[in-house]
Amino acid sequence: MPNWNLHIQRVLELMKRYPGLIAAFGFCSGVGSFILVDRQQGMARWIAVILLVSWVWLMLENTFTQLFTRVFNREIPPPLLRYATQMIHQESLFFVLPFFFITTTWNSGQLVFTGLLGACALVTITDPLYYKWLAPRRWLYLALHTLALFAAMLTALPIILNLTTAQSYKLALGTAVLLSIPSLAVSLPLKTWRGWLVLPLIVLALGGTGWLLRSWVPPATLWMTEVAVTTQLQDRTPGESIKDISVNELRSRGLYAYTSINAPRGLNERIYHVWQLNGQEVDRIALDIRGGRKEGYRAWTHKQNFPPNPVGRWQVRVLTEDGQLIGVLRFRVNPDQAPPVDVPAN
Repeated sequence: MPNWNLHIQRVLELMKRYPGLIAAFGFCSGVGSFILVDRQQGMARWIAVILLVSWVWLMLENTFTQLFTRVFNREIPPPLLRYATQMIHQESLFFVLPFFFITTTWNSGQLVFTGLLGACALVTITDPLYYKWLAPRRWLYLALHTLALFAAMLTALPIILNLTTAQSYKLALGTAVLLSIPSLAVSLPLKTWRGWLVLPLIVLALGGTGWLLRSWVPPATLWMTEVAVTTQLQDRTPGESIKDISVNELRSRGLYAYTSINAPRGLNERIYHVWQLNGQEVDRIALDIRGGRKEGYRAWTHKQNFPPNPVGRWQVRVLTEDGQLIGVLRFRVNPDQAPPVDVPAN
């Protein structure tokens, strides 16, 4: 009969000796899955399914370990459980990072969300931080657990179920809020009626905050491959992109906002081009896109009606149906130059 304890001990020693091995595997599988999704190969779906199955095991860890003990009359070594949990955190966070790295609009609030994911990923491969700082703080440990699952679901659900970005965000947010309840229960004194009253209020507040800050969360499976603000568009090909334009040229020619958006695996999405002047919304135009094209689905809006005074900083914010930011196009409208004044000769 094989000595399972000896084999398990060897595996644990290997994991201790190479703590970044699992993280590297997670990152490489994320990059591989990103490439496979972009090429519409079915393997990407299986990678995502395996990832979510591992999370189901983690959520039901206590139940499975008790069942294992009853069936095989032996306990799973606690170090193995600790390293298995750490492995799933590493695999999940490093799996989603390539997706969010590509889809993040870095000069927006999305920098905060993607930066937080990156910081959490680094914590999971730094044993002193993970075991001595994070793990003893149960509420913080469960918060990282919930964040990692939220990001993993945002990435995996469109791949597995062909859900839209809006549908995936709602389902992932609802699941994350429900899973936050154990974390909050650890932190709150539930022995009194006040604790039981505060718990649902905090849960609702978390859900509301996640919904209001949805523009800070990158759409993990939508990204722009080509953008342009131009005065010309011919055969679905934009002319030279501009950064500045005069009022006279703007009114005579209008402007095209051109975006080529990659939506993998044939996803059908409704997006919006939101035209803003100095931070104020001027127009909102809906566009339906379909995925499956490597170069991205080409969509554009042509705006000819502008406010009486269009001078200022303009943005065309590309949003999902629920308001997640895909990207931003920027340009500036300058006043017309005054014609030269003829000075009569003496």
